[in-house]
Amino acid sequence: MKKINLKVAVVLGLFFGGFQAGMPVIGWALGSQFMGIIGPIDHWIAFILLAFIGGKMLWEAFTEGEGEGDGKDAEKIDLGEYLILAIATSIDALAVGISFAALSVDIVPAVSLIGVTTFIFSVAGVAIGHTFGARYEKPATIVGGVVLILIGLKILLEHLGIFVL
Repeated sequence: MKKINLKVAVVLGLFFGGFQAGMPVIGWALGSQFMGIIGPIDHWIAFILLAFIGGKMLWEAFTEGEGEGDGKDAEKIDLGEYLILAIATSIDALAVGISFAALSVDIVPAVSLIGVTTFIFSVAGVAIGHTFGARYEKPATIVGGVVLILIGLKILLEHLGIFVL
């Protein structure tokens, strides 16, 4: 974005904050029944979605010419892309919700804190991205793509019991 767009920042924050708060609620509400269905594959779903989006970012970073862009208006909101990212980065929160149910955690304060924190950091991320993205667009896209792939890989490896951090 050439200038910080408050509407985009708020919508992005709502997507990420909403999904980070909503997924534990879904997991909590459905409890261990749902975990039997999604639990064995949730890490694969998160990994595939994050690797796909990260790979797409890397592809765009290396195949577009300087200043060429992807033909999209950076000031417009790509709801589909936000939706996929929000789901991919919050799938593991389903398991957190199931844990909340098993531990009898008071769900409202827990997910409120999760949602508000994620919203604040997402909006701040738009401002930080604006400041550094304008100067370092290609490297930032590369780093962002690699980070998404690594987050997906970390989720996968943790669930497979290979990596613990």
